[in-house]
Amino acid sequence: MTGPRKHTPYYQEFKELGAEFGDRIGFDAAVVFTSTEEEHLATRETAGLYDVYYQGPIDIKGPDAEALLQLVLARDVEQRLSDGGVLYSSMCNADGGMIDDLTAYRLSAEQFWVVATPTRVAAVESWLREHASGSRAYITNCISGTAFLSVQGPNSRDLLAPLADADLSTEALPYYRSVQTQVAGVPTLLSRTGYSGELGYELYYPRDYASHMWAAVRSAGRDLGAKPAGLGALRSVRMEKKYPLYGLDVGETTTPLEASLSWAVDLDSGRFIGRDALAKQRDEGVERTLTGIRFADTTFLPAAGDEIFLDGRSIGRVTSSDTGWALATNLAMGYVEPAASTDTEVTVKSVEFGTSAAGITTDRAFYDPDRNRVRA
Repeated sequence: MTGPRKHTPYYQEFKELGAEFGDRIGFDAAVVFTSTEEEHLATRETAGLYDVYYQGPIDIKGPDAEALLQLVLARDVEQRLSDGGVLYSSMCNADGGMIDDLTAYRLSAEQFWVVATPTRVAAVESWLREHASGSRAYITNCISGTAFLSVQGPNSRDLLAPLADADLSTEALPYYRSVQTQVAGVPTLLSRTGYSGELGYELYYPRDYASHMWAAVRSAGRDLGAKPAGLGALRSVRMEKKYPLYGLDVGETTTPLEASLSWAVDLDSGRFIGRDALAKQRDEGVERTLTGIRFADTTFLPAAGDEIFLDGRSIGRVTSSDTGWALATNLAMGYVEPAASTDTEVTVKSVEFGTSAAGITTDRAFYDPDRNRVRA
């Protein structure tokens, strides 16, 4: 017998909109409202409104808060984060394996937030508490009291600007910065971040205001073409950007260097957990690399575990795949030998169906590889 399902703050609103729900770590999560294609293209062309079923902050306060994050994250928190700053990083075990890839926020010198992958919240919180033991860093899981809403797409600034007290221009709030402000009269941490690869913002605010905020954002976005979007579109837009998804593309048996995230590792920042293993891997080289594979069209969509071949020889396996609706083709990610990680024609064979198709590997994002749109 399964236990009762949990609901996000917008469940009733989403139900009235006809959302199809799926079980995500015990939550009824909106997977699709109309179609994944329509919601994906709205994110690329106008704006998509996303709720991620269990997204929210783990609060870290105290005189040793910064030192704790310096120890457990693979980036130089002390040098890279100022007040209002946001940092993408990995939390690694001693072997360099990824406990999670996550974002860290500096609210002040003695207060930080960590926003983990929803499926990894318990592991991240446990790791933080273990390494905060005996220090003056105090951990509070604030997720259940926090509502989250992500507004992603080229019209996201025009949608939120009339609602927010803060200046949302790129000059005032550039990519990977946040501001504590009021949105629709609600105290909100508004962050210039997202999982779409578009201009976009993530909003964190008290759960009690969720219905009010949803109504305000929906009203402001109606004439701008904004559409509610589900997890189906969230996964397909992230695939176009070649953003890894924890549990599929990365996990505790993969390192950030193998996952093509070496840019998000500061090996000179001190002795963070996993540093020695990653430094050794850097010096000796990785044996596998997470790469993207672009197919010619939408006729062949591989599954996780499908084998990747080069000249008839197996060189790796697919970790995830999806349709890139803005590119009108199917896309995949997988681990291959480093020499074949970019500009190489490979063949992917379906384990289930026995069919195969050729694709081209790439070490860059399929969509907007120079990241011009996200920085607009």
